[in-house]
Amino acid sequence: MIVKLEKCASATRPEVIVRYAEMNQQVERIFFLLQSIDKKIPCRLGNEEKFISVFDIYYFESVDKKTFIYCEKEVYNTDSRIYQLAEELAPLGFVQISKSFILNINVLDSIKPLPNSRIEATLKNGEKVFVTRKYLENIRQALQEGVEA
Repeated sequence: MIVKLEKCASATRPEVIVRYAEMNQQVERIFFLLQSIDKKIPCRLGNEEKFISVFDIYYFESVDKKTFIYCEKEVYNTDSRIYQLAEELAPLGFVQISKSFILNINVLDSIKPLPNSRIEATLKNGEKVFVTRKYLENIRQALQEGVEA
């Protein structure tokens, strides 16, 4: 892949052109990532309404029918449902790792196999989360796609 930056005095906003010989998974992912740069998730912190960039999110967790957004240091809540977020954010590297948990693999620091066919995932902020047996294939596939990209 060739990446170029070009200054244009007459440009009023950035323009990105992706040239390709054949549409493939890598080109689709690049396109989706570029479109998602400004994507934000509506949420709340106390009584304050906020919009969090998807790239600042470490993971989502659903507890007692409430969905929480975990960033490096803050925790927010949102009205979005886990299944909706998993589907919508999958192309950005968000992977369902248990029934109530979606992980951003872009903040993954390391993984370690555990007994009972589970995986312990350590995030960039040092936090540890667990991938359940049923969702092992999801994270394996996402990690493989990340290596191939």
